[in-house]
Amino acid sequence: MEFHQFVLFNIYFPNGKKNDERLNYKLDFYDTFLSYSDNLIAEKKNIIVCGDFNTAHKEIDLARPKENENRSGFLPIERAWIDTFIDHGYVDTFRLFNEEPNNYTWWDMKTRARERNVGWRIDYFFVNKGYVPKLKNAFIMSEVMGSDHCPIGIEIETKIGE
Repeated sequence: MEFHQFVLFNIYFPNGKKNDERLNYKLDFYDTFLSYSDNLIAEKKNIIVCGDFNTAHKEIDLARPKENENRSGFLPIERAWIDTFIDHGYVDTFRLFNEEPNNYTWWDMKTRARERNVGWRIDYFFVNKGYVPKLKNAFIMSEVMGSDHCPIGIEIETKIGE
């Protein structure tokens, strides 16, 4: 959706766990989105991207990084794409406000991982660097039940008519 102050994307990025073909599809999707969002930035538009990226970026973003380093969702190539996204000027809003471990947005329901907080942070809000001054907060609502994911959010400063 395009607003006066920003363009908002709410995206479910592909999962790459099925096979190499699906992983390549995921990576192509990432690259296509980056190109599209970079074009909007070139047009002087602000970007807010929220959604399930299906990748935990850093070791702090999942409970068991060593056990999952060869699993889609934490593969070096997937994590490198998030590094590239950040290098293009996008900011992980949650980490701007919270550097603490044990903050996750997804838990495996089959193993009842949420009860033990053995999760992954794969859901994000990113904004372009130029929009960072409008951010007031970013948060994870892990206490909200009902899914294998929990809601996340940001608070932004905006004025009527902007």
